[in-house]
Amino acid sequence: MPEKGHRYAAKVDLKKPASEQNHLHNRWHPDIPAAGKITPGETVKIECVDWTGGQIGNNDSADDMRDVDLTKIHYLTGPFEIDTAEPGDVLVVEIQDVQPLEEQPWGFTGVFSRDNGGGFLDEIYPKPAKAIWDFEGIHCSSRHIPGVRFAGLIHPGILGCAPSAEVLNTWNTREKQLIAEHTHMTKPVAQPPEPTNVHAGNGNSDQALREKVGKEGARTIPGRPEHGGNCDIKNLSRGSKVYLPVHVKGAKFSVGDLHFSQGDGEISFCGAIEMAGVITIKFSVMKGGMKKLDMKSPIYIPGPVEPQFGPGRYIYFEGFSVDEHGKQYYLDTTVAYRQTSLRVIEYLRRYGYNDYQIYLLLSCAPVQGHVAGIVDIPNSCTTMGLPIDIFDFDISPHAEVVKRDMGSCAFASS
Repeated sequence: MPEKGHRYAAKVDLKKPASEQNHLHNRWHPDIPAAGKITPGETVKIECVDWTGGQIGNNDSADDMRDVDLTKIHYLTGPFEIDTAEPGDVLVVEIQDVQPLEEQPWGFTGVFSRDNGGGFLDEIYPKPAKAIWDFEGIHCSSRHIPGVRFAGLIHPGILGCAPSAEVLNTWNTREKQLIAEHTHMTKPVAQPPEPTNVHAGNGNSDQALREKVGKEGARTIPGRPEHGGNCDIKNLSRGSKVYLPVHVKGAKFSVGDLHFSQGDGEISFCGAIEMAGVITIKFSVMKGGMKKLDMKSPIYIPGPVEPQFGPGRYIYFEGFSVDEHGKQYYLDTTVAYRQTSLRVIEYLRRYGYNDYQIYLLLSCAPVQGHVAGIVDIPNSCTTMGLPIDIFDFDISPHAEVVKRDMGSCAFASS
């Protein structure tokens, strides 16, 4: 007798606007109604659209990256009521599998315009750009970044339970204060609640609820300590176990922003290989888990699945708290990792890639980012490990450098 497959808790329709699918939502709010119920111990499949809700196309133009509407994102699948879950419990999420949808075997990596938060290096690389990646089983390759092929460490960028009204107020209060303290900045430091294009899932037809979610609902852009959310941790892949704090009855769990692959740091904004896909999850509830674990933020145990490269098959680049203009900073790890990234770009530029191709590649390839030292004043030291074997030519330091025609990633028309 054939084995019975797992139940689909939700399916998506790639031909239908994300805003018209009631099992999707794009704000965090405790009053968004559940899209379904899941029993502890049950394993279910949950389909997800890509995080933009289908705004990016498989083409050779980055106009869609330039024109993307970020008031719509992220589109998450859920929220799901987990039976027996109560505030103070911990929701245990076991990721059993993540796969692209069969009808869309490709993904994208991009750089938005700087006005939309272009990424970690947006002051240096402000132009919208894009690379399309084709999936070949566990591997991927791109016509926009030739000479590279690697296995994906497929994972969800966003996992989280709904905030309580109290937690939501905490988020909005502290982020509002941050915005007020940084009016001198030339780009946003946080995004406050935004009523434009709010999608409240099953509650979307309730005008009063939709207006409330638009007025109060937290944007899904950042991860937050109280629930996780958009943490973009590449090692939350198959076999991982994630422990999430529960703040409302039923937990109201949501998932989305699936990635085929990502580098540590996801340095461009839209830097993973973003995809529509299906995730298989087993749920259980740890009663009173927040107190038992003294939990202030999520914890996780990584799974056993990760691309394997042999000993000595990485090149590691160093960066310090001295920026590209020679300015010294005090133990600034952000400055150090930015410099680390630039060292890799300078190294790979010699082979014929343009800077934007490398910027995109470092965002989505399985690079390893580490904080090496944060105590030796005045300089933090960070490193980035670049796998040698993802290239189809030798990039090792002792190999001869041959400059090739590497084409180009896609750029916006203006």
